[in-house]
Amino acid sequence: MAHTLSIGALREAYRSGETTPSAVVETVLDRIEPDERNVWISRVPAARLKGRARSLDEQLAADSPFEDTPLFGVPFAVKDNIDVTPLPTTAGCPAAEYDPEADATVVERLREAGAIFVGKTNMDQFATGLVGTRTPYGTCRNAIDEAYISGGSSAGSGVAVATGQVSFALGTDTAGSGRVPAACNGIVGLKPTRGALSNTGVVPACKTLDCVAVFALTCADALRVERVAAGFDPEDPYSRRGVSSETFSLSEAAETTTVGVPTADGLRFFDDDEAAALFEDATARFEDMGVEVQRVDFEPFLKTGQLLYDGPWVAERLSAVRDLVGSTDALLPVTRQIIRRGEEYSAMDTFEAQYELKRHRREARPVFESVDCLVTPTTGTIPTIEAVEAAPVERNSELGEYTNFVNLLDLAAVAVPAGRRRSGIPFGITLLGTEFTDARLAALGDRFCRAGDEPVGADATPYTRFEGL
Repeated sequence: MAHTLSIGALREAYRSGETTPSAVVETVLDRIEPDERNVWISRVPAARLKGRARSLDEQLAADSPFEDTPLFGVPFAVKDNIDVTPLPTTAGCPAAEYDPEADATVVERLREAGAIFVGKTNMDQFATGLVGTRTPYGTCRNAIDEAYISGGSSAGSGVAVATGQVSFALGTDTAGSGRVPAACNGIVGLKPTRGALSNTGVVPACKTLDCVAVFALTCADALRVERVAAGFDPEDPYSRRGVSSETFSLSEAAETTTVGVPTADGLRFFDDDEAAALFEDATARFEDMGVEVQRVDFEPFLKTGQLLYDGPWVAERLSAVRDLVGSTDALLPVTRQIIRRGEEYSAMDTFEAQYELKRHRREARPVFESVDCLVTPTTGTIPTIEAVEAAPVERNSELGEYTNFVNLLDLAAVAVPAGRRRSGIPFGITLLGTEFTDARLAALGDRFCRAGDEPVGADATPYTRFEGL
């Protein structure tokens, strides 16, 4: 059961002597074979993983390691565009594979905190997609129903957590890749304040927008991981100064009393009537929780989102893979089709888009003067793999409706489960706030999930069975 690997449950089990890191690793190894959902690209060999666990067993027997290593014995996965030695990094493209010389900064911090690295997860090639199907390593399949998409581009990371193969996983998020897989698989996806987690050792998609994201079973677990991983990195030019674990402590998180929800004309569910009803249920739940709900103008956010793929930020993606884009077999056809559109934009287009973005930021910012956070669907719908194969660009575009604008507007976000359709496929909402509101969003997300006792992950574990914030 996935909940047995939640960070809170593991810590308690280690403290009580109920389990050991070696026993946890054996559970992980049992759960990741066979890899029927195409979650993994590469994994730590079993013998090495067991050796790491034995060293932690000895540490646990000798003293109490939890204060100095807050993620002691916690297994985790990493999206394969983030460097972890000694495994290769592919970014979902075999032609781009390389052997990193060092761990990415965020991975180094997690390992130092006692976490057990398990392997690298499947992804949409070069993080160009929200579907989990744009990969040469096999389409990643939904944790609840394999006919549906896993979401992407951090596809394997979301499914690995939802199926209880690891306690948490790292993804990346440029256009929604740290949130869409959370919605598709019924878990939590935390997209931190941009620059709070270092991007050193991360293959870029759009350097000016990229964030390392966290997938977990609960808001509490996601925030724990962010606190460990956050911090200024002088090697990353986009890293924010003054960030530490204290930046995202609950003592810094004011209680949320007012949320904004888009007006009806700002919402689209792409003929998914159940999703529309579930969003209305979520809005009503906030009111039942004593949180005031205000309807807000969503137009500036939607206009901002249109800039990401219908503007020169596509050229930034082109810059990241310029040496491969001319190859006839290095990139998947759909990846090449999207990235080559970057050749259409001039320097003048780039400046004009920056001016437009500045206007949209000015229009969007006042929303957060009247509400503590904004609440939207994470996705308007979740398509089947067959539907994506029939119309790959159109279905992918629909998935970005409520996610594309977030990094352009420098917002923090936490995606949480918010009910399930009759088919069992989850629905999710996202809580959005200005920079450094990560802890406030996580606290409200935790309250929301507890109020509805949300089913979590593939086994639909009730949220109230997990440790809270």
